[in-house]
Amino acid sequence: MGVTPFHFLTFDDKSSGEFGVWISGSGTFNAPARDVSMVAVPGRNGDLTFDNGRFQNITVTYPAFISRRFQPRVDDFRAWICSRKGYCRLEDTYHPDEYRLAIYKSGLNVTPTAYNAAGRFDLAFDCKPQRFMKKGALPITFTAAGTIRNRTLYEARPLVRCYGTSGTVTINGVKISVTGLSAYVDLDCDLMEAYEGSASRNGTTTLNNSKFPVLAPGDNAVAFTGFTSVVITPRWWTL
Repeated sequence: MGVTPFHFLTFDDKSSGEFGVWISGSGTFNAPARDVSMVAVPGRNGDLTFDNGRFQNITVTYPAFISRRFQPRVDDFRAWICSRKGYCRLEDTYHPDEYRLAIYKSGLNVTPTAYNAAGRFDLAFDCKPQRFMKKGALPITFTAAGTIRNRTLYEARPLVRCYGTSGTVTINGVKISVTGLSAYVDLDCDLMEAYEGSASRNGTTTLNNSKFPVLAPGDNAVAFTGFTSVVITPRWWTL
């Protein structure tokens, strides 16, 4: 079987190619806007700017087409794509090393060709601003103190799993101590939550710090006491 010359996207673990839907990547090269507040001060030239420390969501649009068996394929695809809820993982074959978190909420406006032989339409996704790197989903295990290097230009908010019944972990100068564990604790530095299966349900886990570490560009020191090992999933991203 030959390799298809067309590109496709994968959304919520399902490929558009399964429906005979192929895409162009022309809408994937834009960047999100930085969230900046501008304040005009009477009697002062120019505006004051306040960086809110975040990027806004971005709409990513894929021009798409179905070239054969148009009607049954577009019916099946429409039913599927419009049934997805919430943020789902979005990938495409133009950027094989990256993925986005996206919501599909735009509906579907189709332009068929003569006799409904084929058709074109745009797939517009409301995406979080980050392009997450797939290599950032690979866990890095520490059995002793060390460093983790962020080669991007942006702070990453990792998932940190600490094995043991209690201990202290320090990442990039931020120290967190945890007690009352049965086996391990997960520190989700994006959601700013700490949880561990049974311990989170029975309320025995104690976290002494409400601040969670980030992985800044460059080298980040990792140290811990009490825990047997620390596993960091860095979640690298870029724009």
